Amino acid sequence: MTTSHSPALTTAAPSAAAQRAVALADPQAADVHNWADPTDEDQRLAFWSEAATLLDWEKAWESTHTWTPPNPDTKRGPKIGWYEGGTLNAAVNCVDRHIAAGRGEKIALHFEGEPGDREDVSYAELGRRVNQAANALTSMGIARGDRVVIYLPVLVETIVVTLACARIGAVHSLVFGGFSAEALKFRVEDTGAKLLVTTDGQFRRGKAVPVKANADAAVAEASAEHGGNLEHVLVINRTDSVVEWTHGRDLWWHEVVETASTEHTPEFFDAETELFIMYTSGTTGKPKGLVHTTGGYLTGALYTYLRLFAHPDPARRTEDVHWCTADLAWVTAHTYEIYGPLAAGATQVIFEGTPNTPHEGRHFEIIERHKVTTYYTAPTLVRSLMGWFPEGVPAQYDLSSIRLAGTVGEAVNPEAWHWIRREIGRDTTDDAGQPALPMVDTWWQSESGSTVLSPRPEDRDFKPGAATRELPGWGAAVVDDAGRTAPAGTQGNIVLTHTGPSMARTVWGNPERYFTSYWEKYADQGWFLAGDGARKDEDGDIWILGRIDDVINISGHRLSTIEIESALISHPDVVEAGVCPVFDEMTGHAAVAFTVLTTAARERLEAAGGAGSETERELLNALRHHVGEVIGPVAKPRSVIPVPEVPKTRSGKIMRRLLTQLHDGETLGDTTSLQNEPCVPKIEEICQRRGTAPRKEEVAP
Repeated sequence: MTTSHSPALTTAAPSAAAQRAVALADPQAADVHNWADPTDEDQRLAFWSEAATLLDWEKAWESTHTWTPPNPDTKRGPKIGWYEGGTLNAAVNCVDRHIAAGRGEKIALHFEGEPGDREDVSYAELGRRVNQAANALTSMGIARGDRVVIYLPVLVETIVVTLACARIGAVHSLVFGGFSAEALKFRVEDTGAKLLVTTDGQFRRGKAVPVKANADAAVAEASAEHGGNLEHVLVINRTDSVVEWTHGRDLWWHEVVETASTEHTPEFFDAETELFIMYTSGTTGKPKGLVHTTGGYLTGALYTYLRLFAHPDPARRTEDVHWCTADLAWVTAHTYEIYGPLAAGATQVIFEGTPNTPHEGRHFEIIERHKVTTYYTAPTLVRSLMGWFPEGVPAQYDLSSIRLAGTVGEAVNPEAWHWIRREIGRDTTDDAGQPALPMVDTWWQSESGSTVLSPRPEDRDFKPGAATRELPGWGAAVVDDAGRTAPAGTQGNIVLTHTGPSMARTVWGNPERYFTSYWEKYADQGWFLAGDGARKDEDGDIWILGRIDDVINISGHRLSTIEIESALISHPDVVEAGVCPVFDEMTGHAAVAFTVLTTAARERLEAAGGAGSETERELLNALRHHVGEVIGPVAKPRSVIPVPEVPKTRSGKIMRRLLTQLHDGETLGDTTSLQNEPCVPKIEEICQRRGTAPRKEEVAP
């Protein structure tokens, strides 16, 4: 079965689009009109048709949405189409249209380099640079449909080349600049990339770290003579590092891009034209390359940016300075650091470095300098800030510009949620002097492309850690394995019953994996399995409880790892915690907590004799009992293991399955997508030294 809907509105002048942006982002227009009800298909599609007119289209679409259900017989996911027949250009929507509207001199990017170098880039200047890069890519033989892998840190050039790919119809795939050569090699080979864009090196924690050597190793067998497609490696000189050079293949950015013409005539592409491939991370199996297409993705990115982050008073949006702290290779940055804010014509900060280089107050300096208004970050970074500033953010930093904060990556722990409102939002209080900073705790995924669940900025009845409810046009439910609605307060699987236009269309080169990963379990209902556990409360608000695989079943009690972690973090001696299920002879599973202690707690233990001391045993036992008091005795971790840090992906997700593998001495899964891979052998050594895992083979049958 295929469903479709014709557009209610077509393309319009920027002024009319701006008026609709105001209406759609306005809380009353968006929700009081019941746009949020996904069960009325005509209403839902009318909403998305209206939302798409926020963009400039070269040609109006013929149907708003088409959908062919997943097919278990052929093992194929649904065939999804949005705005088919319509044509547009993503780069034009992010740059050119703002220049044409007379806003070319508005600052698009405040760049902050880790060594302290800074640059302000206007929309006009960004347009010139994107045009140069588009001309350079074309001169290298890159054309519509070719894949370009971008292996760069957070630089202005990273955004420039990303938009240049979109401008000429090339498909981009960004890779975190800290990934290993092996991780990069997989992505180059899997995409069949024709071009790799990289740097000589990057600044990381105060040092110039080599990058091109990794790039060279990754593409050593990617050329045509080895059966690959790679023709060129385009290199940005960032650190003046000495690099190996392959003549004919390698090209300098400053010689090829910065000398190109600043004039470029864009093409316009069908809405379903592939825009980018986003690789997911995981501890088992190869990463999946999720394919996102142009018109639907850009609609979702722009609408949700406006709804969640833009100032509710359109007259004051010129004051907005948005900062999404994610690395540009992460999907959060694609949506809320590249395409969403730029399509909205916003000003934003991009920061190359780590948050504690050269000191732990770097983020607060940046907020003060650029008068950041919206600060969107990961709970793991918040927990780091809590550890660095146990007495709160020093008064020397002026954070008065902040009017909204947001979290993404994992459900935010209540302690971290309260800390943001109290410390970063310290200048926003209610009449009683209590913290009143609006918070958006967003839940979404690489697969959805844009936010699915979030409190609204105007909400005042906040529930710390609750993703609450769907944004307009999306449908979500919490169900059991049979697809029945889970009772209030009972953990189940969160599924998407209605998806938005930013949804990924397939897995690159492996459509069967798209089906088996996401659609197979609830194929009869046509629901997308998100892979997260969740529960609804009595008010109908949704709480995300972590990955389904992270649920711990202890003697029949299903416990969420995030709930146990939140209990641990509420203890004054704990900065962060990663809880995982491990084998247990009596109960089948047990919870083990890997904890990062505060500096004060670590110093106290070291003074008392360190690991194995009586003081340490007392603290770890106190932490176990603390969990029992907060949640209940059944939730007490069997073991609490102090570690220097827990393994996390670039999106800030704790790799709990990897912790299980480390603890139980199992073969490790893929670790290439970690942001802190060096911590893995350290944790492995700690587990071996403590001998906390029983040997499964010695357990009697």
